[in-house]
Amino acid sequence: MSDIGSAETLSIGLYGGSFDPVHLGHLRTALEVSQLLGLDEVRFTPSGQPPHRRSPRAPASLRLLMLQAAVADVDGFAVDARELERNGPSYTIDTLVSLRAEHPLASLVVILGMDAYLGLGDWHRSRELLDYAHFVVAHRPGWEPPAAADIGWLADRLTQSPEDLRAGSGRVLLHAVTALDIASSGIRGLIAAGGDPRFLVPDSVWQILQRTHCYADEQPSTRQA
Repeated sequence: MSDIGSAETLSIGLYGGSFDPVHLGHLRTALEVSQLLGLDEVRFTPSGQPPHRRSPRAPASLRLLMLQAAVADVDGFAVDARELERNGPSYTIDTLVSLRAEHPLASLVVILGMDAYLGLGDWHRSRELLDYAHFVVAHRPGWEPPAAADIGWLADRLTQSPEDLRAGSGRVLLHAVTALDIASSGIRGLIAAGGDPRFLVPDSVWQILQRTHCYADEQPSTRQA
């Protein structure tokens, strides 16, 4: 990992997901959040065994390779493979505990999408997550939460100020990002149908997809976001 900042000032964004495959929507969201908060680093953390969805279509080694290629030339972006190296379900709380042990004074910020945020109450040890990190929830401009959304337990954690996320933990910021209608499941389906995923993924990822023929035999029943 990058040796940047000091123990007192280091701010780390943690962006987890299957990244099956990583695409430009992921990268753009990470960039906008990083710039908003002035993060020292954004760590993309591919999940080994996602607890709330089917196993990823591509093997862990290939998803890791594509992520590494996608961020190789981007200052402040890195890949953290700890969830791939850990046995069992990839729980965010375990990742935060281990990262906090390595950086006890750093500001940790989890980056997630709105769908994940609305289901946060179902996450493993969900009530402990904000003891370790802040959360930034990326959403489309003009988004409004559904009436049935059960996020009342987070109401007193919400803030509208990015400054509140630059130290400590426990705050939640909802932030509108550029709306890029790209999904990993759509890319897999496009490739399976013989389509070209260029300009949806970084060129370096496109080259890996061409070389490995990954997702070429994707079946409709196995697709996931």
